[in-house]
Amino acid sequence: MSSPSVFADVPLAPPDAIFHLTASYKADTFKDKINLGVGAYRDDDGKPWVLPVVKKADELLRSDPNLDHEYLPIAGLPAFTSAAAKLVLGSDSSAIAGDRVTSIQTISGTGANHLGALFLSRFYKGGNAKCYLSNPTWANHKAIFANAGVETAEYAYFDPKTLGLDLAGMLAAMESCEEGSIFLLHACAHNPTGVDPTHDQWIQIAEVMERRSLFPFFDCAYQGFASGSLEQDAWAIRYFASRGFEMLVCQSFAKNFGLYGERAGCFHFIASTPDAVQRVGSQLAIIQRSEISNPPAYGARLVSLILNTPDLYTLWTENLSHMASRIITMRTLLHTELLALNTPGTWNHIIDQIGMFSYTGLGKEECRKLVEESHVYLTGNGRVSMAGLTRDNVRRFAREVDRVVRECAAEAGGKL
Repeated sequence: MSSPSVFADVPLAPPDAIFHLTASYKADTFKDKINLGVGAYRDDDGKPWVLPVVKKADELLRSDPNLDHEYLPIAGLPAFTSAAAKLVLGSDSSAIAGDRVTSIQTISGTGANHLGALFLSRFYKGGNAKCYLSNPTWANHKAIFANAGVETAEYAYFDPKTLGLDLAGMLAAMESCEEGSIFLLHACAHNPTGVDPTHDQWIQIAEVMERRSLFPFFDCAYQGFASGSLEQDAWAIRYFASRGFEMLVCQSFAKNFGLYGERAGCFHFIASTPDAVQRVGSQLAIIQRSEISNPPAYGARLVSLILNTPDLYTLWTENLSHMASRIITMRTLLHTELLALNTPGTWNHIIDQIGMFSYTGLGKEECRKLVEESHVYLTGNGRVSMAGLTRDNVRRFAREVDRVVRECAAEAGGKL
């Protein structure tokens, strides 16, 4: 007879919402089910897409007689981290030229966020600075900072009335918070809303942050994937760097290379002096050593080969443009279908937003009906992955949205 476990009182945690949604979708036997929850690119047949450039790089790596499985350095593959820094900061970056950037390979963007949060908890303002997260933000952000012991708060970001950016609310939070606070900023393709500031709005944000000595913490998970332009999607980061901010950048290669399971990411710290960057780099290495010892090699080798080989780099930009164009096309088709149905409400935000996700403005009851009655899987806050839409299912999705919007309005006694 076994004795009771000493862990019997450990609370049972709820399942992760996104992964639970995916599991429910897979278990559904309905023929025309639609999965709009997954944060991964799908082709127009709804299938995962291995980028042609990744296939070529993979063949080159596997045929390399010198390829081995030795440990990487603690900070990762040098050819990868240097190319990653140039990609996000620009090959002409004055910070790179001035030896004011330290880069370390991470377990994708999640690992970069964790490393940044942990570093700031130990070495920024005695660990007492609060980190402000956009409302809403990627579901994992809050947990990452909590695990690192960093207190978080929210700043206004999404305006439910306009389904766009609440710039006034965002700037008000920056004006009223304690000086030196940390602000986590989505570099492009904001997750989950798909709402990004314009260049002029980024300039206003930077002016307030500079005046109030706020610390920028950039999360860049979609460079090139959002607009199809690597330069456009990195504009905010490069602009802040050009103003001389000390800041950090978390970079993921999951979306823009389709390397979701390889966990290739990079963390960049931009300091005001080369001496400061050396000190920061030394502490980042100590943290990395104690947590993962050294990062995985294969995904970084693929990315490094592509970024450092001109022909492969050109093919990669073409692959990026293809993915971004398909997402934009799905936005246009969905918008057209909803207008044709005369669906109650305004739907311009579908084409105004950018990137993989769209905040549809659908309410909880409408989302429940879509999942339970229509076999359309999306999160309860109305976020949909545009990558889950195809030419074959976008019309059905639009019709189901039209149905639930009308039914919920009727049930609430509203006028259509």
